[in-house]
Amino acid sequence: MNNEEKADSVKPEDVPSTGTGSKLEATKLLEPGPEDANPATPIATKAPLFAEPIEQPLDADGSPRLSADREPRTVEEASSIVAKPKMAESPEAGRENTNPSVSIAIEKPAAVDADGSPSSSGGRASHTDEVVQPSAVESEFVKKQQSFFEEQPLPVIEMAPRALRYRTRREVLVFGIGAVAAAAGAGFLLPQNTLSRLGVRQNMDSPGKEWLLNKALRIDDDVAEALYSRNRMVPSYTKSQITLIKNNYNGATPDPGYISAWNLTLEGLASGLSVSLDIRNLTTRFSVHEQITRLVCVEGWSAIACWAGLRFDDLLRAYPPMSQAKWARVESSVNLDASGNPDPYFMSLDLATARHSQTLLATHLNGQPLTVDHGAPLRLLVPVKLGLKNVKAITRITFVAVEPRDYWAERGYSRYDGI
Repeated sequence: MNNEEKADSVKPEDVPSTGTGSKLEATKLLEPGPEDANPATPIATKAPLFAEPIEQPLDADGSPRLSADREPRTVEEASSIVAKPKMAESPEAGRENTNPSVSIAIEKPAAVDADGSPSSSGGRASHTDEVVQPSAVESEFVKKQQSFFEEQPLPVIEMAPRALRYRTRREVLVFGIGAVAAAAGAGFLLPQNTLSRLGVRQNMDSPGKEWLLNKALRIDDDVAEALYSRNRMVPSYTKSQITLIKNNYNGATPDPGYISAWNLTLEGLASGLSVSLDIRNLTTRFSVHEQITRLVCVEGWSAIACWAGLRFDDLLRAYPPMSQAKWARVESSVNLDASGNPDPYFMSLDLATARHSQTLLATHLNGQPLTVDHGAPLRLLVPVKLGLKNVKAITRITFVAVEPRDYWAERGYSRYDGI
């Protein structure tokens, strides 16, 4: 808005003939529209400058005298009026906006000369001052609460360059020494043939090396054995989920001729006797239990099958082992190697696993008597162990106090073999 428009908006009326001083008329407050109904929204309104009625002395020609003590109010005085508005003097203003914290713009009346024209003096030039909010109402910036799960800012760590260089050199040296020690230790654990190819002629094999490697191989078994529970059950399935199970004899499949003379020998019994049982004794004396479980092979394949036979626990109840017995050595004398030569198979099984309710001495597969491919006439089924513990064509079970030899453990595999 230029000075002419401002002068027209605040042009004083003609001085009345009574001789009293002219009264400055207050400009009307702008009425807020619907969008300004929210009192919390800062708005700029034109507020009147409330001037008290005073008598102005007249000059000889009847024009108002502008003496030093009767000059128009200055910007500082106008600001003081904003800080303490006289709401009672303007009912309209009170109705339109009663919030004292709203920012308002004051339009000051322009000073006029004797002829009513705007004064051109620098000190009395008409202008509009934007008045800031009163100091009693200040903007507050609320710090956003940081969630507990939000990523925390990284701490700033200040360190002298000299100390940083010292720490960096030390850490590099420590890392290098550790890497060399690890390489030397790993080299110590390599087989002697590998060490010889690398130029190490000294024999590095020792009982300590074998013990350490065995402990490293058994660490997962030790954890599994510590967490083992007699009540742990492997999942069971329905007949519709049965899959094909393959013949996985390690060597050649035995000739069926052994079946006619087959019998199971039990040793290490509490009675001190050795007992021999044929397949008829086992199928007629003990109740048959059926279950559909998964057989998991160490080679990575598995199959779901329906197995039937007597529980191993029922056999232990009928023929109790000696009191100090904790292990069972399960053997198959009919096992063959890849060339078809006799290669007896033997496996160690702890009695706690033997007494598991899902451990069977199986006689049937998928409703049919076992075939030679799957260990006829009797095989061990231990669903909580890998397939290498599930001995085919069992011929002997011996109960002992200490852990017996194990065919695959002697060839580098685990002894526990749990799943």
